[in-house]
Amino acid sequence: MEVASGPAAPEPGEIRALKQCLLRRNKSREQHGVAASCLKELRNKACDILAIDKSLAPITLVLAEDGTIVDDDDYFLCLPANTKFVVLAGNEKWTHNSDGGTAWITQESFDRDETDSGAGLKWKNVARQLKEDLSSIILLSEEELQMLIDVPCSELAEELGQSHVAVQGLQNTLQQVLDQREEARQSRQLLELYLRALEKEGGILSKQQESRADLGDERDAVDTGIRESSSEVTPASQILLALKEKPAPELSLSSQDLEVGKHQGP
Repeated sequence: MEVASGPAAPEPGEIRALKQCLLRRNKSREQHGVAASCLKELRNKACDILAIDKSLAPITLVLAEDGTIVDDDDYFLCLPANTKFVVLAGNEKWTHNSDGGTAWITQESFDRDETDSGAGLKWKNVARQLKEDLSSIILLSEEELQMLIDVPCSELAEELGQSHVAVQGLQNTLQQVLDQREEARQSRQLLELYLRALEKEGGILSKQQESRADLGDERDAVDTGIRESSSEVTPASQILLALKEKPAPELSLSSQDLEVGKHQGP
């Protein structure tokens, strides 16, 4: 938006009150307080204080909050004291920033912060990522989650442009996500230990079963040999005992026993 009706020159002998203003360059955080009675005087002071080459015409004054071009002395006089101005030289353009009144953060400083590996700036980069897309919380590493949790609530609220209550709730949510990941990791570790124990126990049981099977085979072999030897001795011994004790043993023996006794030697 541009307010332009041609600067009105003060009448001879007219005294205008000085208006307090705050000036800064388009890519600077540093502000300077000046007082001027008209736009021409304000431009001249801006060039002197901010070291702007006057050959870089035109020198344009815009409102810092919305980029409105101020080029009318009457409009300038209607502005409140300590109005913030951005001074543009030549073809510089004011760029609107939708971060809630922090338009003084330039792209240059943002890029510098993005590439800075310092811990003090790293959490700000993570916070900006979270501010742009809240769903990116699932992509944050545990180190990044812990980093945002440890940041003072007031600093994080200022960076995100949210209230302390909202940021406190966000940090609680981040803590819950971190706790869930820790529980999941512990569960995986316990499961791995359980599977290893089962595998080890299975090997021991397998060896025990093999040992029992070998021992059973040996016992079966011994029992078989005893039964075979017993089957050879027992019938003859029983028959001989019956013949010895009974007066008429042939009457108490079965046909099979008589057949066995028939084949025994005298």
